[in-house]
Amino acid sequence: MRTTVKLGAAAVTASAALLLSACGGSSSGGDSNAAAVVSAPASQGPGVSLDTPFAKPALVLTDNHGKSFDLVKQTAGHPVLLYFGYTHCPDVCPTTMSDIALAKSKLSAADQAKLQVVFVSSDPTRDTPTRLNSWLGAMDKSFIGLTGKFSTIQAAARSLGVGIDPPVKEKDGSITVTHGAEVLAFWPKDNKAHVLYMSGTTADQYAQALPKIIRSERS
Repeated sequence: MRTTVKLGAAAVTASAALLLSACGGSSSGGDSNAAAVVSAPASQGPGVSLDTPFAKPALVLTDNHGKSFDLVKQTAGHPVLLYFGYTHCPDVCPTTMSDIALAKSKLSAADQAKLQVVFVSSDPTRDTPTRLNSWLGAMDKSFIGLTGKFSTIQAAARSLGVGIDPPVKEKDGSITVTHGAEVLAFWPKDNKAHVLYMSGTTADQYAQALPKIIRSERS
């Protein structure tokens, strides 16, 4: 496996942050040949508070069970963690999702039932519902995976300040997918994203933050 590191630009404004991660995967769909990246702004804690909270995008896609999923309607009134990534990512995506799964497992049963974790594919051609269900299910069977038309997903991501680019097939056959590495936390009180977490946030840090997200409280 080939791994290289690319420094991406990370810019935080009063209302958004952009963190790009370029990851390569094999043309056969394996989890090898990868490149990943990250640079993040310094902050006092793992979460970056958004001065102007983001509303959820009007996004209707196919979930990991092959059913239509309306993001706004089906997550209304729930604390939500939203992430754009892809299942063939070699490092950033699986690490992020497994850390969230571990943090979620430390919550009470009642709080676990409230929390919704939504993974939207930035590589929807390869990320079929079956693939998403298998990949996410290995971490937490309650995680929701969404796939669909790339342009629809890209527009939704951009509305939240998250940059994703169409997958690119390289000359050597590998596929490079560039996507934002932030996790957006939506409060149940108003269904808006008030905090985002940069790549590198640990399971322990998520575990400390989740109860506050569930109660719509700032860290």
